[in-house]
Amino acid sequence: MKQGAQGSAGTEEPWSAVPDGQARVPRQAGAVSAEGAVRGEGAVRGEHTHGEPPLPRPRPVVQRSSVRGQIVDALRAALVAGDLRPGEVYSAPVLGERFGVSATPVREAMQQLAIEGAVEVVPNRGFRVVERGARELAELAEVRSLIEVPVMLRLARTVPAERWAELRPLAEATVRAASSGCRATYAESDRVFHRAVLDLSGNGQLVQIAEDLHRRAQWPLVGGRPGGRGRADLVADAHEHTALLDALIARDLDVVRVLVGEHFTGAG
Repeated sequence: MKQGAQGSAGTEEPWSAVPDGQARVPRQAGAVSAEGAVRGEGAVRGEHTHGEPPLPRPRPVVQRSSVRGQIVDALRAALVAGDLRPGEVYSAPVLGERFGVSATPVREAMQQLAIEGAVEVVPNRGFRVVERGARELAELAEVRSLIEVPVMLRLARTVPAERWAELRPLAEATVRAASSGCRATYAESDRVFHRAVLDLSGNGQLVQIAEDLHRRAQWPLVGGRPGGRGRADLVADAHEHTALLDALIARDLDVVRVLVGEHFTGAG
């Protein structure tokens, strides 16, 4: 997927905030012409056309959904990396140019991020990245600890050592990602590891809630440095994963309790 629009000089355009005036929204991809409407193309969704032959294959809605999913992931990474700055407003057309797609999948992706609480809609302008402070981060850490610490303590008593050992490659992957110094890369590997641990509970609702809290805890603070924590902070955080696995394998509940609590406190 093309990751950025090219300027007239062939250089990549930086992230841009929306100007004071209303952004011009291009015609949405897949719009139907007047001639096509006469032929019955692009019928209103849900409308039945009598005698219409069955389509040989599905409309390319699935393909657009795939693009939207890729844009959601790219925007989440941009939030974590600080490329989308708290308090700034961005329009779907500007971001579409950045990713080399139309405004439609970007707008849909931004709506998903609005549901997650990462951005808020600004009528006639675009989407503003939500501003948050240290207090919100502390509250998120407390909620995550209240949810995950009891679960991990229960799992430490019931899950056999060999199952924990199977997660070792994921823990080591977080160390490699942290060593790269890329906050977005580390955030994804960190999410995968925590999800794998909680999957052992067999509680899908818990996993979904914990993952949502995890994403929120990764967004940058207002006034924080653009890249978030430095490489050394990420590496130290990642090594807590391997230490946690050692404690879980040994069924050392006291160490598990301390490591998980400290991990959430320092995760921002």
